[in-house]
Amino acid sequence: MLAETVCSAVSAAGLGIAAVTAYRKRFLTAVRIAAYSLIPVGLVMTGAVGWLARTAFSPLAWAGFGVLGASWALFALTRAVERRRGTRAARAVTAVPVSPSASAPALGRNADRGSGSAAAPSAPAKSSSDDFSDIEAILKKHGI
Repeated sequence: MLAETVCSAVSAAGLGIAAVTAYRKRFLTAVRIAAYSLIPVGLVMTGAVGWLARTAFSPLAWAGFGVLGASWALFALTRAVERRRGTRAARAVTAVPVSPSASAPALGRNADRGSGSAAAPSAPAKSSSDDFSDIEAILKKHGI
């Protein structure tokens, strides 16, 4: 009951300040003050003030906030240790071992992969002007 009275008084005072501000021809500021002053009454009418009052004096609720805080602290601690060690990045790099022959480019190799020796490319190498001919055709098509 006391919380509702205090919230109503705060809202009435805010609306009075908004009226004085509007009288001084500062309408935008007056509307903003009126909006802020209506918040306490709205909270009382929705029941949020009663919920907050029950929660503030409940030891079980405070224990729950403590557990949530401990959980957050543990997440932050593991994240800090992970950043310091760099384990997440190292795990991503060494996730799958790769053989040296797997990193060689596949375009210039023969069909016989079992030999392990690098063979001559199957197609003749293109000159640099041939590489861009299709790009040039696209650009000309669009008038660039």
